[in-house]
Amino acid sequence: MNEFTDAELIAFLDEALLPERASELESLLRSDSSLRSRLIEVRGRENAGLHTIGAIWRRSRLSCPSRDELGQYLLGTLDDEPAEYIEFHLHQIGCRYCSANLDDLRSDQDAAAAASTRRRRYFQTSAGYLQGRPDA
Repeated sequence: MNEFTDAELIAFLDEALLPERASELESLLRSDSSLRSRLIEVRGRENAGLHTIGAIWRRSRLSCPSRDELGQYLLGTLDDEPAEYIEFHLHQIGCRYCSANLDDLRSDQDAAAAASTRRRRYFQTSAGYLQGRPDA
């Protein structure tokens, strides 16, 4: 599908278009002057303040789950319905903002797990030294 909707062009300008689709658009923009003209026209409408309800919805990310909900999803503590929506939002809609947010939460979780392991090992290696101290 080489035809791009105005919504996809706006998403491209907002850097919210799926990477594969953005690459396809960039490639076509190099050779298709009518597509470049459409992109300029869409950007002009956006800059002029001519917004649709859909554009406002996407820009405000009203359908995106909160960071707390993403954290609960990562921990597996969400009910089935919200968890299924997050799966849909991440994998079907392909929300790059939420994917980045989830990746950030995963890295925080991994760092916390590593710190906990490190603390436990420090304690285990120093426990023998603490037993021999008179004030321990």
